[in-house]
Amino acid sequence: MDIPHPIPEPLVGLIAQRFRVIGDPMRIRLLDTLRNHPATVGELVDAVGGSQQNVSKHLGVLHQAGIVSRTKEGTAVRYAIADASVFALCELVCGGIRQQAKDLDAILQATGTGR
Repeated sequence: MDIPHPIPEPLVGLIAQRFRVIGDPMRIRLLDTLRNHPATVGELVDAVGGSQQNVSKHLGVLHQAGIVSRTKEGTAVRYAIADASVFALCELVCGGIRQQAKDLDAILQATGTGR
């Protein structure tokens, strides 16, 4: 999808909202866990830590944004990834972080302050 430049104002708001939703460390951990397989709240609490209430709150935000889906299974609710595009964004960010680390290491080595 080609994004027009300048980005239309309504789209700017939607992009900012998406970054706010996925920009929380607990939500990143939840998404990373769900990337491998769907899970219940209890399973996610065991996997990422935190309280059941806190994990449920974050899953609610992710569900409201359409990033995860939920399916009722008896008394439990199983969460799964509904929008895998978040992982492409995470890969881009991780690539940028790796490059920054390499650049910083090269600067430190060149100035004699490296490890």
